[in-house]
Amino acid sequence: MQLTPITTNFTLKDHVYDKLKDAITRLDIYDDETELRLDERTLADQLGISRTPLREAIARLERDSLVEVLPRKGVFVLRKSLEEILEMIVAWAALESMAARLATEQATDKEIGGLRRIAAKYDDGGPEIRISEYSDDNIRFHQRILEISKCALLARMADGLFMHMQAVRLRAMKEGNRVQRSVVDHAEIIEAIEARDGDLAAQLVREHTMRLHQHVRRTWNTLDLTAKTSKMK
Repeated sequence: MQLTPITTNFTLKDHVYDKLKDAITRLDIYDDETELRLDERTLADQLGISRTPLREAIARLERDSLVEVLPRKGVFVLRKSLEEILEMIVAWAALESMAARLATEQATDKEIGGLRRIAAKYDDGGPEIRISEYSDDNIRFHQRILEISKCALLARMADGLFMHMQAVRLRAMKEGNRVQRSVVDHAEIIEAIEARDGDLAAQLVREHTMRLHQHVRRTWNTLDLTAKTSKMK
């Protein structure tokens, strides 16, 4: 995990927290090769700060269930168990399907057009789509649905799931033909929202997310995800 130095002391604790959270969010935490241990000395050197504000930020990340501090072992990015991942996907499906329904009522044509612009980059659906780039736009697409629902509480609730949903989707995108299927799903979702069809938009979003649930349940059941930091314990 690479960080850039913090150049100001203004609200230092918040800056450190935001930097670490952003870096963790970008990690492919469900890839077996990803290093989950965070070295405090390395992080402090990269940020150009002492360990005191770093440890305060780590404590906050631990309260947010993003990292786990193990005595005499260190700080580890927290993996969810397979059961927790499946429950999290169900919760996201419920939140985003309601957001899609509200978007058909609350979003302006310009805001819906923003969804179209995100998806338009992949209209040709070719095999050359880069997974990392599409994964970022995929998350942006789903976050945008929550934003244009105009329900701030829905967005805040979904934000608590965001980091792990991003990591789950990143891994899943590398498996099978899920990218091409996702491109098709997004186009259908946009059409439903543009048509202001709340029932259909909610249904399509829910089905889209539950296909991820089915994929994870079917193909990840042999993975050792029960130990959240299994490689390091």
